[in-house]
Amino acid sequence: MLHLEGLSKTYKTGDAALSDATLDVPKGQIIGLIGPSGAGKSTLIRCINRLVEPTAGKIMLGDVDLVKLGKTELRHQRRRIGMIFQEYALVERLTVMENVLSGRLGYVPFWRSFLRKYPPQDIQNAYRLLDRVGLMHQADKRADALSGGQRQRVGIARALAQEPELLLVDEPTASLDPKTSRQIMRLLTEICEERGLPAIVNIHDVPLAQQFMQRIIGLNSGRIVFDGSPEELSDDVLTTIYGAEDWHAMRKGDEEQTQAEADARDRMAALAR
Repeated sequence: MLHLEGLSKTYKTGDAALSDATLDVPKGQIIGLIGPSGAGKSTLIRCINRLVEPTAGKIMLGDVDLVKLGKTELRHQRRRIGMIFQEYALVERLTVMENVLSGRLGYVPFWRSFLRKYPPQDIQNAYRLLDRVGLMHQADKRADALSGGQRQRVGIARALAQEPELLLVDEPTASLDPKTSRQIMRLLTEICEERGLPAIVNIHDVPLAQQFMQRIIGLNSGRIVFDGSPEELSDDVLTTIYGAEDWHAMRKGDEEQTQAEADARDRMAALAR
């Protein structure tokens, strides 16, 4: 589905943000990118759709090398790649529905998008997507009136409106509380599994990555230093990726937090009876 070969990015300052990254992403697989700040996670994701121009390497989406494309061809190929951003990237003065429909901008003539006259099938699909992400009742609300979790759900629906073949997700939970973070990750993984949609998720929360990702890629200083299953993330591997830390204490703290959230849900359910 997606093949990266020798993907590198060196800035004019001489800093190497990404060095010789090679990996395959098969259809339907959900991959988590983990690593310390500055490891190259966001750079890797943004090189794939060329929001950042790579210095070297290949980006094969099917049989198309995205690195070799001119602006017009790249614009067409980007329709195949959905992007979900950490800061949501919504147009706040527009409604939830209008933001979701903006995912169709690459498919409709300019006059339709300017006048906000989208084809009926696009509107029907947008309603289906809003229902799937739990925001049908918010369709006419302005984006700036939503909570962080709701905004991220709009971002997910907008990306899916493109009908992408690949999903790129850049730190989807960085601005969210722990409970909402789990809800968003659960929603993302369920949707990808339903659609057989491959995804690369840049995620800073290791326990979340272990819980929801099918495969983990660990980066350090722009290089891939680990590629394996969540179960293989031993303390030694985490030390290779992040450096020395008390990983046992970190896991214990996360387990206690998860249990506290479960207890709170149980109390709320009991009160609702």
